[in-house]
Amino acid sequence: MKHVERFVHMDVMVRSAEEHEQRWFYGGGLQTWLVHDADTDHRFMLLEAVLEGGKMTPLHIHLESEEIFYLLEGTIVLHVAGTEHELRAGGVSIVPRGVPHAFKVISSAARILSLHTPGGGEQFCRLGSEPVVEGHAAPGAIPST
Repeated sequence: MKHVERFVHMDVMVRSAEEHEQRWFYGGGLQTWLVHDADTDHRFMLLEAVLEGGKMTPLHIHLESEEIFYLLEGTIVLHVAGTEHELRAGGVSIVPRGVPHAFKVISSAARILSLHTPGGGEQFCRLGSEPVVEGHAAPGAIPST
């Protein structure tokens, strides 16, 4: 059997903060897309979410990727496979593919890094958000008078 080395090419990516795509996360939050699936040839996807108190996601699964949460600020209750876990700033959770999960922000706000590996979770996240349009308020925001 002949051994063939396989080198997968991935371009270097450098993106400044003002170049990141931002999307309003339905139910109260702002997603900042740090690394897209396509940036890594679908090896992983990374986003930051700044979430309002009370924001919660529906129970859902990712069939083709693991999701890693790293909580930068705040406190959430993470529901994983029928068990609730309180996660505070500095906490981390790995949710394997196919495992039902959801979370709720129980502090006044929270900030999360979410890593999907391999990539493939981007379309799922896009369905629960909409693009930020400069000069327009978040969906559902009460206009100022």
